Amino acid sequence: MADDVAAVVWDSALLDYDMGDHPLNPVRVELTMALARELGVLDRPGVQMITPGQASDLDLTRVHRADYLDAVRLAPIDPFFTGWGLNTPDNPVFDDMHEASARICGATLAAAQAVWHGTARRAVNVAGGLHHAMPARAAGFCVYNDPAVAIAWLLENGARRVAYIDVDVHHGDGVQAVFYDDPRVLTVSLHETPLALFPGTGFADEIGGPNAEGTAVNVPLPPSTGDAGWLRAFHAIVPSVVRAFAPEIIVSQCGADAHRLDPLADLRLSVDGQRAAYIAMRALADEVCDGRWVATGGGGYALVEVVPRAWAHLLAVVTGDPLPPETRIPQPWRALAGSRRPGTTVPETMTDGIEPPVERWPGPNEDAVDRAVLATRTAVFPLYGLDPHDPRD
Repeated sequence: MADDVAAVVWDSALLDYDMGDHPLNPVRVELTMALARELGVLDRPGVQMITPGQASDLDLTRVHRADYLDAVRLAPIDPFFTGWGLNTPDNPVFDDMHEASARICGATLAAAQAVWHGTARRAVNVAGGLHHAMPARAAGFCVYNDPAVAIAWLLENGARRVAYIDVDVHHGDGVQAVFYDDPRVLTVSLHETPLALFPGTGFADEIGGPNAEGTAVNVPLPPSTGDAGWLRAFHAIVPSVVRAFAPEIIVSQCGADAHRLDPLADLRLSVDGQRAAYIAMRALADEVCDGRWVATGGGGYALVEVVPRAWAHLLAVVTGDPLPPETRIPQPWRALAGSRRPGTTVPETMTDGIEPPVERWPGPNEDAVDRAVLATRTAVFPLYGLDPHDPRD
């Protein structure tokens, strides 16, 4: 393995995944890459830039039905097209939708292939993370499910155990659904409770199918959960189940929409808390699978204030040392961001001024976050021989 190499998958053509006047605006990805470039992250020693192609139909049909691919191709040229979850407010059709969606999948595939083949230890595609797409249905702004397509390729190419960690504010339902009955794939999702937020799934008792109990792990958190509670929940569940599962590679979906400024959800993380989560995932990959880690973007709708900073931190963690939180944002980027989204407050530094606390889960108590943690631990920990009530497990 290339110990000192990290792959960043990028092509401006990834911005063609553009639903128009829609919350999922590709400007967030453009500004992320521009900020990382201004901060020197992309010029670090050992950074390998990969230009992706489109995923082939063979790649896509490891997850998606062939007739669904036909529908995605047809929808933009038929103004009366309905069905398959397409041509809806959440999933409007757009020109060259198949090609743009296949390129997102091709980028995450390229990241997974670089890590699996050993040409890079870690890899990232910030344009990816479209985790809601189902085998035969678009959902939640997602046409094709690039994390699932990459995981399916890994399984076909020799991976025996893959762990998927999803920290988007919305449940990673599409990836869970694809692998719900597959004991080779562990899906872990921390998200706002489905009682309050799309897609309405991701309860603690969703633990995997009859032959894969314990391989779906869901941590539904109450609205207004902030850095302290979120990180406490992460550390009380994720490392334990990932260590017990012993994956050969970790794939992460790093949606930035759990931030307190995100307009579509109700968690209260800071950019600093998100940075801490990325550092924790890298450390877990280093511990359990020789550093093999594939990271993607995901949701995030505070297009200037949050997403570019969060994912520039992600790019830094993937490619080397984390950026100091107090890092000042270069003026050229601030000018670019202001021109892209006039009237938006453009941040000046890479921090929200928070030092995320590191707290051990105290065990069963009356705190709403800790009750959620206990429900998840009770559902899955015994399946791994772990004590759900013991904070040391």
